[in-house]
Amino acid sequence: MKYLVNISRLFVGILFIISGLIKLNDPLGFSYKLQEYFSEEVLNMPFLEHYALMIAVLVVVYEVVLGVFLLIGYKPKFTVWSLLLMIVFFSFLTFYSAYFDKVKDCGCFGDAIKFTPWQSFTKDIVLLFFILILFFGVKHLKPVFNKLTVTFLALLSFIFSFWFGYHVLMHLPTIDFRPYHIGANIQEGMTIPEDAPKPVVEYTWKFKVDGKDKIVTTDGSYPSVDGEFVSVDTKVIDEGYQPPIVDFSIETNDGDYTQQFLEKDQLIMIVSYNLDKMELEGARKLKAFSDKALKMGYTVIGLSASGDEAKQRLKERYHLNFDFYLCDEKALKAVVRSNPGILVLHKGTVMQKVHWNDIDDLKL
Repeated sequence: MKYLVNISRLFVGILFIISGLIKLNDPLGFSYKLQEYFSEEVLNMPFLEHYALMIAVLVVVYEVVLGVFLLIGYKPKFTVWSLLLMIVFFSFLTFYSAYFDKVKDCGCFGDAIKFTPWQSFTKDIVLLFFILILFFGVKHLKPVFNKLTVTFLALLSFIFSFWFGYHVLMHLPTIDFRPYHIGANIQEGMTIPEDAPKPVVEYTWKFKVDGKDKIVTTDGSYPSVDGEFVSVDTKVIDEGYQPPIVDFSIETNDGDYTQQFLEKDQLIMIVSYNLDKMELEGARKLKAFSDKALKMGYTVIGLSASGDEAKQRLKERYHLNFDFYLCDEKALKAVVRSNPGILVLHKGTVMQKVHWNDIDDLKL
């Protein structure tokens, strides 16, 4: 039992720290995932959506800290009980998502590792197994250092986790796992290779033959059945190749300008998924920056999912001399974890990307 407990201790502790740090690297991304769970379509708790970021930070800090507590042996009973309650809660969420097909990705490892809902649930069940070993063998969890050192390390894990979370919120994720990271080409991210696997869809046809229902399954072709057609249902067996970028666009009511702008040599995109939620201090910095960029020959555009009235209101209030184009809100949240955020592109390749706090660091 002692051997099993030590193996479980290392496995669970390291996994919790890795999972927590990946999400703590991008707490805004995890908060967006929590908003999906809190929405009316999933858990029907929309009142929690306003607190999603605070909950996200607390959960991931707690996740990292529990992993450290387990490895160093700080307060074993409290740690094991906390781990058990947390994994039971996560198992419920992932099972609910998988069974009812509500949330496509649990966000367990942020954008670094994508899991299907059933893969996420399986991962949680495996963790639950190892945590139960720790629960029943808690007497074998001994501190690895003296009491003062263990207490110091526990406190240090708290301080570091909160500092790291605050740092990335005030700037940008330290490691960007999204398809809009520096060096990525947006056009290439939207391209589907010719030899890419195609989606596999199963068609279930229902006919009325001699007064009885007859079910025929095909890969899409209309079956040769001597009867009256009733209905057809489709089921995706394999989604095939999905490009990293699927919903990015630069549009107006007059047309799609995505390709035109992504061919520009010097393009600056000022991104705000929602203009009404834009940080005021960030908005104030846009005028001087955009004027400087335009004088140096850059093309400057804004991207937002907000309506025309909000765009015009912002332009007039801050005397901005560039136009805002339309893009999907979910896509813009993925482009940059800042409102506003600024990107510098060369023929569709992201050369620089900053939080509005770091707008002065951009090299034009």
